[in-house]
Amino acid sequence: MSLSDKHQCREIITKAICGKGRKFSTVTHTVTPPHNPTSILGAWIINHQYEAVAAGDGIEVIGTYDINIWYSYDKNSQTDVAKETVSYVELVPLSYLDPKHRASTVEVSAEATQEPSCVEASVSFGGGNVIIRVEREYSVELVAETKVRVLVCGRGHGDFEDKEFDFSDDVDYDDLDPDILDDEL
Repeated sequence: MSLSDKHQCREIITKAICGKGRKFSTVTHTVTPPHNPTSILGAWIINHQYEAVAAGDGIEVIGTYDINIWYSYDKNSQTDVAKETVSYVELVPLSYLDPKHRASTVEVSAEATQEPSCVEASVSFGGGNVIIRVEREYSVELVAETKVRVLVCGRGHGDFEDKEFDFSDDVDYDDLDPDILDDEL
């Protein structure tokens, strides 16, 4: 009896992660406060919102955040907070992409693995602006339908055919020996 008599291959269409990517970036923004700043007392990024859309060989992360800058002016005699909303588009390339996925079924998602945060804020050389350096990082996934092949046994399951199995969850997994699995591999 040949292998083909006992076993068959079947193709199954399923949803799977068919693409992944990650991107870290540093961007610079220039904010012009209502008063000429003397010094920067603090800078924060708040109200970050974003969404992901498919874009060619990558995924675009489209979002906004607010920059709040606490600064002093008038020779450090007064303070104020300057606020500015920033819009951005970050293209995250896919380091892995299954070319056999069904493009018509694509769903994309993004996760901010590092929320946008201010790493440096300084008064510009001319003194009228504040230069903000922001770091951010995104991890993206592309989920789509794809085909997988599975081996199907043609004559039942041998020794398991006449057995009854209890798949209830009353097993105490703390008693399992993880070294047994290492020996089997």
